[in-house]
Amino acid sequence: MKLVEWLGTARKDVQSFPTTVRAEIGYQLYRVQNGLDPSDWKPMPTVGSGVQEIRVQTQNAYRVIYVATFKDAVYVLHVFQKKTMKTRQKDITVAQGRLQTLIRRKSHGTKK
Repeated sequence: MKLVEWLGTARKDVQSFPTTVRAEIGYQLYRVQNGLDPSDWKPMPTVGSGVQEIRVQTQNAYRVIYVATFKDAVYVLHVFQKKTMKTRQKDITVAQGRLQTLIRRKSHGTKK
């Protein structure tokens, strides 16, 4: 089973979500850790290669953008509450920036 690594403020941000949403996100990430697809997801090629989005729908919409293509861990790039039909450019940019930082970190062999 892969570890889950939270990048940037993702872990703190998810802690502000309702308990039921956090539990569902945890379950979906557990599936990903074990090599399974989340129940509701879509690819996010606008963020980067291999990046996917977990979709959690309650009265509100919540999203988890992650990449699981690295062998060592599932990296959570960004989490947010979605308030419009289209993902805001700001959320895509945050995820892209964290992915680029992760790629640089891995290419230089540094942990953080």
